[in-house]
Amino acid sequence: MAESDFSAELKEVQAQLDALTARKIELENALKSARLTQLKQSQNIQSKKITIVGGRGKLGQLFVRMFAQLGHQLSVLEPSDWPNAEAILAGQDLVIISVPINLTLSVIEQVTQFIEPHTILADLTSIKQKPVEKMLSCHTGPVLGLHPMFGPDVDNIQDQVVAYCQARDMAECQWVLDSLVLLEAKLEAVSAESHDKAMSFIQVMRHFSTFLYGFHLKQENPKLSELIALSSPIYRLELAMVGRLFAQDPQLYADIIYSNPENFDLLKRFSKRLQAGIELLEKGDKQLFIQEFEEVHHWFGEYADHFLAESKRLLKAAHLS
Repeated sequence: MAESDFSAELKEVQAQLDALTARKIELENALKSARLTQLKQSQNIQSKKITIVGGRGKLGQLFVRMFAQLGHQLSVLEPSDWPNAEAILAGQDLVIISVPINLTLSVIEQVTQFIEPHTILADLTSIKQKPVEKMLSCHTGPVLGLHPMFGPDVDNIQDQVVAYCQARDMAECQWVLDSLVLLEAKLEAVSAESHDKAMSFIQVMRHFSTFLYGFHLKQENPKLSELIALSSPIYRLELAMVGRLFAQDPQLYADIIYSNPENFDLLKRFSKRLQAGIELLEKGDKQLFIQEFEEVHHWFGEYADHFLAESKRLLKAAHLS
């Protein structure tokens, strides 16, 4: 069989695979829609009136679409709509604040001038203590803090984590959580204080470390195309995560990092440990490095092997896609 014949057959097989993949996605979406309809009917979900403040933003649009799938009545409130805010917010069962962090507290104050006592007030902010405190102080009715632990570029929230803070009148808020469960999100209850402490490590420290890595690369000015060409898949993925940060809105990351000055103390401790690590290298004592490495391994415990296996699956999936 000639090489051209192999190439032609390979193209034909690839075209068939592409068609089957497209059909698979189509069937998966149809199945999800059918299951959602069945769940709504079986649990007798009643349609609620929901307004999302910032509903035309990327995250706001996602939640508009998700709640609409459950048959709820959605409206949005954007800056140009404030003259009509009283009419838009009248009679709402749920109002969700989905605006940039630096605007959240002032928007809560504005919104609570118009919402009714029975209305559930919630937010999607990536910090929780200050927004929850502000909602509780400005609104006498049910209050729920939410933090979707994913970006707005997901197709749906199946298997995505949504952290929630029980603030006030949780019995009244239960249908909101039930709606997220119907959409197959994974809910994690957490206090606002614990949430923000965790985010210091999950978001603030990681974002700032990534920012510094990119800042350092810029100063050193290596040839990126060469770094990419010489990187194994795992290092290419790490470099991609750095580049990904700088492809997004700098205001978002500035707001997260600057949201709580107490985070600066954590970053200062990280800086001191980085310097201590450099001093360890300068001593030339490899055995001490290995000892420190093993102690960190011991601290991670079984999670180290879990993360190794998980990263292998991610790399395999990325290679196949």
